[in-house]
Amino acid sequence: MKLRRLYCVPFALVLGCSSSGTVGSDLERQVEELVAQMTLDEKVAQMSGDTVISGPYGDELWSVPGVERLGVPPLKMSDGPRGIGVLEGATAFPVAMARGASWNAEVERQVGEAMGRELRAIGGNVLLAPTINNLRHPSWGRSQETYGEDVHLLSRMGVAFVQGAQQYVLANPKHYAANSIEDTRFNVNVTVDPRTLREIYLPQFRAAVHEGRAASVMSAYNSVNGQFCGENEALLRGILKGEWQFDGFVLSDFTFGTKPDSARNGLDLEMPVEFVFRDLAEQVSSGTLPEAVIDDAVRRMVRKKLEYELEAPSPVDESVIASAAHLEIAQQAAIEGSVLLKNASGALPLDAASLVRIAVVGSLADTANIGDTGSSSVQPAFVVTPLQGIEEAVGDSLLIDHIAKDVLDGDDLAAIEAADAVIVVTGLTAEDEGEGLIGAGDRLDLDLSPERESLIRDAAAANPRTIVVLEGGGAITMGDWLSEVEALLMVWYPGQMGGHAVADLLFGAANPSGKLPITFPTGLDQLPPFDNVTLEVVYDYFHGYRYLDRNGATPEFPFGFGLSYTTFSIENLQASQTAAVAGDVVRFSVDVTNTGSAAGAQVVQLYVTYPGSAVERSERELKGFVKVTLGAGESQTVEIALPVNQLAYYDVASSAWALEALEHAIHVGTSSRDLPLSTSLAVAAQAPVSLY
Repeated sequence: MKLRRLYCVPFALVLGCSSSGTVGSDLERQVEELVAQMTLDEKVAQMSGDTVISGPYGDELWSVPGVERLGVPPLKMSDGPRGIGVLEGATAFPVAMARGASWNAEVERQVGEAMGRELRAIGGNVLLAPTINNLRHPSWGRSQETYGEDVHLLSRMGVAFVQGAQQYVLANPKHYAANSIEDTRFNVNVTVDPRTLREIYLPQFRAAVHEGRAASVMSAYNSVNGQFCGENEALLRGILKGEWQFDGFVLSDFTFGTKPDSARNGLDLEMPVEFVFRDLAEQVSSGTLPEAVIDDAVRRMVRKKLEYELEAPSPVDESVIASAAHLEIAQQAAIEGSVLLKNASGALPLDAASLVRIAVVGSLADTANIGDTGSSSVQPAFVVTPLQGIEEAVGDSLLIDHIAKDVLDGDDLAAIEAADAVIVVTGLTAEDEGEGLIGAGDRLDLDLSPERESLIRDAAAANPRTIVVLEGGGAITMGDWLSEVEALLMVWYPGQMGGHAVADLLFGAANPSGKLPITFPTGLDQLPPFDNVTLEVVYDYFHGYRYLDRNGATPEFPFGFGLSYTTFSIENLQASQTAAVAGDVVRFSVDVTNTGSAAGAQVVQLYVTYPGSAVERSERELKGFVKVTLGAGESQTVEIALPVNQLAYYDVASSAWALEALEHAIHVGTSSRDLPLSTSLAVAAQAPVSLY
């Protein structure tokens, strides 16, 4: 059942909608009628949750009261960056970083829809996802929860998730805004200039609100420019509810996210229980807080309850939970998000028919390693490990020596030396990175542990055909061990079906098509500073590939990079026009050909540069992409649409978006550092322009 949307709902004392009136006015009339019938106490009660957290992520849906006498239903929430956290047996999808690496918004829409179905099946109606914070530095402990370092990629994936989830429940993009440090997240103040804030840290939230039609937003713990996000008037009332005209509701991050001026400045809902908001009724009665503030907050929540028919019976039952269809989506997401980083001498895919014995090495080979144990944790009924996936894939066709440890002895090395191929499964775990306070927190060293680096080196020294399967939530620096292995497959935290995905990729049942959603540096010296100790930090315009490009640094692997078992050519860049004005949408097309012998998928990426700009801008920035699947020898013309207004910069002097009169350079290729095709687009100056 799709929940769009008649607004003709059987709330008590609300008449049916008119068949001749406009839908929007009917909805607002119904909202006003309901709120007008509520007492002050009933309204205030809807502005705080009433469920105490038990455990790191809770063991029941977090509830927010409705008004039973008026038929207004409660809100029922669960975390959900990679699955329904409160539900035992929920589908555990790959982490968002892995899904960002798929560069496939349609698969992400399916993931969001599947999570929405599972939550609705157990009576929930608000999914606390997606996380769309920009990964400013890979040391952030929760890097696994977001889609990457680029604002355009974040926007496309975030919108897709929201649109999928809201077929069944309300989505909740988080954490608004500039949240990317764990260890000081409750107290740190992020100073960020207006251009950087508008162009780098907010566009993905704007996209989620305007394109995705997100019903709610979660504020962050941290402070931005001297005011905590949960009471930040400029962010909440000025930008979100003012400029963007967001008509949904804003809820706090849990326990520590509500502040004394939160309600006055635009926070609508305190979670998970009433604490700061317990005095709201008294403030109204004493005249220190206008009741209009309360009415606006309640109106926003009632509006979304009506719009999305939250009072209606669930259109799905619990048979959808971890159903075959959802597990298939999880496996496909794991396949598409895995990135082949190295494949010397065609080491992969492995041909089982030509092998007699393989060694599967490392403590993580048979460990359920699916991500952080904090608020994003999921409780699947089972997890397919890489070893289990490999065993099922090859059956009895070859011998498998499983060496389930990271420190190898002489017998282990002898078994590795005797193998026809060696698969080392290693990487990071929840002990290395995760949510602050209830998890490992930030990860200051981007290397693997010395023990795990030695595992790779020792295996590679014993057998030159060593393949590394790397797990983790973000960038990992590799030092000199990378040159010692034949192949490297980055699978992130691949979810409960990850073992099947790994086996499919290793043995060629699937072809890697993932692209890095972040830069893999050679070391910390290539990155901006990461400070998770002091309580005052500055976020400037450059991070990720923008930072390396500006500094002329060569990463280990660039943003957008990923190999395949086949080869592609990209030719014949064409533009629908060579000059444009505000409001135009220019369409760029290229011919993509699979020049290899296997079916595969390629991600065509479009970047823009701004020669002669009056303001400092990125050397190149992603503005569009498309993923295309082709059979061997097959060709297809693909198109990327570029709205000209997206080329505007935020002019601080006029507090508006402005297009420059520039000959913009357009570059197309397969990563931020592989852009063989170029053309130009002349854009006329205009200010102000609207981005939405």
